[in-house]
This record gives sequence, structure tokens and C-alpha cells, in this order.
Amino acid sequence: MLQPNDLPLVCLPLELPPEAVAELIAFLHELTEALERHYGAGLKRHYDALASAQHGIAAADDPPF
Repeated sequence: MLQPNDLPLVCLPLELPPEAVAELIAFLHELTEALERHYGAGLKRHYDALASAQHGIAAADDPPF
């Protein structure tokens, strides 16, 4: 029996005309850019914190010499 998580997240038609694909991709790029503009500062803080944590782990593992 199918469970809710067995279904695909997105169902795309098997065949789309090239113009529709181009419009879909343009829309997704615009959406991504809008999300980055809106949440950019928070994303930068998040990735900076990840990089700092990674750097701290690497520095702690490095021998002193």
C-alpha cells in the first residue's frame, strides 16, 4: 500500500514544449533570486556560522606543529 512519502514531491509532465520548459526555468531562477534577496542576510549568517564551525573543528584536530 502506498504511503504519503512514497509519492514524488513534484509531478512533472513527461513531455513539455521547449517554450514551456524555458518559461518554467526562467520562473524558477526568478523565484530563487527573490528568495536570496529576501533571506540573503540570514543565509549569509547561516553559512558563515557553518564555515566557522567547520574551521573550528579542523583547527582543533590539527596538531600544534
